[in-house]
Amino acid sequence: MSFTDTHQADPFRNLRGSESWLLLNKLNNILAEQDIESYIVGGWVRDGLLQRNVADIDFAVASDALEVASGIAGTLGGKYVLLDKENRIGRVVLPDKGITPPGVLPELDFTTINGDIKTDLAQRDFTIDAMAVNLNQFNQDFSEIKIIDPFNGQDDIRRGIIRVVNETAFAADALRLLRAVRLAAGLGFNIEDKTESLIRLNAHLITGVAGERVREELLRLLTIPAAGQFISYLDELGLLTALFPELEITKGVQQPVEHHWDVFEHSLRTVKAVEFLFRQGTWEYAGDDVQAAIPWSEALAQHFDREVSSGSTRKVLLKLAALLHDISKPQARAIDDTGRMRFLGHAKDGAVVVTDILERLRFSSKEIKLVETEVAHHLRPGQMSQEGLPGRRAIYRYFRDTGETGLDILFLSLADHLATRGPELDLDGWREHTGLVDYVISQRFEQENIVRPLKLIDGHDIISSFGINPGPEVGKLLESIREAQASGLVTTREEALSFVEGLMKNNA
Repeated sequence: MSFTDTHQADPFRNLRGSESWLLLNKLNNILAEQDIESYIVGGWVRDGLLQRNVADIDFAVASDALEVASGIAGTLGGKYVLLDKENRIGRVVLPDKGITPPGVLPELDFTTINGDIKTDLAQRDFTIDAMAVNLNQFNQDFSEIKIIDPFNGQDDIRRGIIRVVNETAFAADALRLLRAVRLAAGLGFNIEDKTESLIRLNAHLITGVAGERVREELLRLLTIPAAGQFISYLDELGLLTALFPELEITKGVQQPVEHHWDVFEHSLRTVKAVEFLFRQGTWEYAGDDVQAAIPWSEALAQHFDREVSSGSTRKVLLKLAALLHDISKPQARAIDDTGRMRFLGHAKDGAVVVTDILERLRFSSKEIKLVETEVAHHLRPGQMSQEGLPGRRAIYRYFRDTGETGLDILFLSLADHLATRGPELDLDGWREHTGLVDYVISQRFEQENIVRPLKLIDGHDIISSFGINPGPEVGKLLESIREAQASGLVTTREEALSFVEGLMKNNA
């Protein structure tokens, strides 16, 4: 239901009697006893007007917010988190009380009011977030909620626009540059013309924002279905290469004839292709036959929805890998003796560059390892078989080197294919590629012995049976046994020992 449908009536009427209402009523009672003037501000008010669920609630209090947050955490049995000592911002993470979706803990953020509430709202980012509700309305006589709205945020919600409260908003906090695009993407709004001009003018300021804050906002953007189109919008606003200056030199870098776009545009299109594979967006060059060929299952859906770190899933990080997978192509570009354009080593070199980027943006070690592996091996699916479907040994080696990331890389290879051919996509070639991916996935899920062969013998067995000294040779023999198991050549302990004996004779 849109705000246009509800603004004449009380848009918060569905709140009555809910767990959220009970929580707000309890908070009002606690703070009223201490005679602390308190307001709900920001996204809760906006999303309430839009009839959207919100997991987090922001409060502005006429007191020391850190003391208030600490006290609330103790009273409600929550966890207190210090967010910003200098600016007096504290968080309370509550136990799951049915307020938020399963697995998502409610978070209450408390800030100290600067001056009165209208002065405080004037320092906020966008008009749709510069609204407040006095917490004292959540009492037993709960009636229609009155909204404090000095900058006409409700009107901007009706119009579907993102507009800054004042022209100094981005200079005050440059993260708002990225947040404007994320809000537009998430709400389906447009950024107002003057605000858009201010973003272009101030885009360079994003480089001064702490990496961990950029990471959080970027992940929120990538979580939105069909976020790929807004990655292109970031570039139009001058924000994308400010965030990722390493992408600048990919612009205009031509590729072999099978590529429809240059390196930069290909990278943007690969993000959109990933979303098409996940049924999150459209691919303008694809019909139903292209979509129908894409392998999908509940097991794959669960795999890609799996959380990697706070705020990130495999699905979201694959979009990031898609954006950065060819980032080292300009440096690797060369023409060989036959006149063919080559990009030798760009995947391996790109993995190093991507690691540097994600460390700069304070991604976790798990996130970095995942994206690094995806970039380093994004060409591997196409190298698994020269003709026909890959054999058991090739599949074993692939998952040995890529682990759980192997499934993600298979989908990155499909997105890479779509973004390479664009409107010239050959349906037969596409079906051959999706058939290979489908086969490898089925082997991964159905033939566990290919991916993780059971241990038949260990290093001690080899040392004691053949008189070999401990060292690298033992490890190489064990790896040869695992490959033989994956290929179906070895199935028992006796066969494994016999296999080692044969290898040693051949190498003698």
